[in-house]
Amino acid sequence: MFHARRALRTLLIPLMAGLALTTLPATSAQAASTLTNGGFESNGAGTATPTGWSTYSAGGQNAASFTESGGHSGSYRLSHYSASAYKVETYQYLSGLTNGNYTLTAWVRSGGGQNSAYLALKNCGSAEQRTDLPVSSSGWIRIVTSIAVTNNQCTISINSDANAGNWINVDDLTFTSGSTGLAIKGSDISSLAKSEAFGGVYKTGSGTTGDALTILKSSGMNYARLKVWVNPADGYNNKARVLAMAKRVKAQGMKLLVDFHYSDTWADPGVQSKPAAWAGHSYSQLKTDVYNHTYDVLNALKAQGTTADMVQVGNEINGGMLWSEGSTDNWSQLAGLLNSGYDAVKAVNSSTVVALHLAKGGDLAGTRWWFDSAVSGGVKFDAIGLSYYGYWHGSLADFQTTLDDAAARYAKPVFLAETAYPFRLDSEDSLTNIIDTTGELVAGYPATTAGQSAWLRDVMNVVEAVPNGRGLGVFYWETTWTAVTGNGWDPTDAASGNGWENQALFGYDDKALPAMSQFSHR
Repeated sequence: MFHARRALRTLLIPLMAGLALTTLPATSAQAASTLTNGGFESNGAGTATPTGWSTYSAGGQNAASFTESGGHSGSYRLSHYSASAYKVETYQYLSGLTNGNYTLTAWVRSGGGQNSAYLALKNCGSAEQRTDLPVSSSGWIRIVTSIAVTNNQCTISINSDANAGNWINVDDLTFTSGSTGLAIKGSDISSLAKSEAFGGVYKTGSGTTGDALTILKSSGMNYARLKVWVNPADGYNNKARVLAMAKRVKAQGMKLLVDFHYSDTWADPGVQSKPAAWAGHSYSQLKTDVYNHTYDVLNALKAQGTTADMVQVGNEINGGMLWSEGSTDNWSQLAGLLNSGYDAVKAVNSSTVVALHLAKGGDLAGTRWWFDSAVSGGVKFDAIGLSYYGYWHGSLADFQTTLDDAAARYAKPVFLAETAYPFRLDSEDSLTNIIDTTGELVAGYPATTAGQSAWLRDVMNVVEAVPNGRGLGVFYWETTWTAVTGNGWDPTDAASGNGWENQALFGYDDKALPAMSQFSHR
């Protein structure tokens, strides 16, 4: 009898709660057309059900939701925590809304480890929308969730399905008109042509062999990034190869970002070597070289019907490019080279977006210094791209601060030009992986398929939350660079291996990994 009653009660409580959330005024939630007490300042600390909010737990664990000191902006915040495993929801029902698009914004922190921890908008007349809380145990992170309200009501929900000792903090919620999303869900596939030439195979998650681009497109990827080297030793990533791959990209209905390195090999913060053909050229000649090379590649793309949608003038140019003439030690010369590239892009197609790209995702001061110098030097650009690898470039909170600041300070759209994360640590080939120890990982993100997926999801959430719609999107770096003999990192050494295969989006069995599904992010 006891068990039967308990089962009935367990069934009725969510049923009744569901009715209250969808059809009744829900007086317990003080139904209103505007969010009440979004900063949790009304009651002080220790309040299980703050003014304007309701708490629900099927297991009678309402006490796992409470207010406490230490708000994001004010004195208090909402927290979910219990010393034992718990499931709890703190929600607010809004009615009398004008139909349209709405965005929920909140500042959050989380120690991680939950089965799930997310904000949701539901019972709004369209499909429920969720945004998971990123793992950030110290810095607050802004996240957003948007939805189309079609029935004049909506429920704002803060959910935890947590293990013993897991916690979240939530504060400063707002619910306002507008929508969010990412225009770019992309990846760098520069290694793909060479991989295929050396026998690389790509499979769907269920194991069917197919074209890598088709698999990526079906997962939601809508943008491809291709690097261009001038005269690489292995004959890949040059003009001819980019032209061939661009046809495949555009045939999939994807957009194209062309990433000019202005080198015969890797250009990054540590090295920006001139192409051999330009080695003895004066600064004046280098400006002409940049213009001619950029124009040549992009005009050829346009001529074959695959016009570039975005172009990077330089790759991770923290210290400038075409050293030493284009070093940041000589900003006037660097500005001249960058503007030469910009002018070439626009001469081919005025609507192609020109981006400048730094590897300073979590470095606020460094990013400001660089772009302040660029702006004062008259450098022309349309967008800002930042590389952000969590194991190198600071915390997620640091990344958000830098990204938000760049968007606001320069009034430009911003995007995550490169990110990646390992799904395992061991190597499939003989070369040690670049990230291969647990000590190198980001706290809260294990080197598992789930950890990799959570990483991509959470950086997407950060970019989506950039204010004023300036967060364009995300490129995952080298999704297709699996361990294939002959497709190593060094274009001058056919025997060089790959230190990145544990961060690709295809596994060691060549199957698409779960993280790829994040390309369907709204």
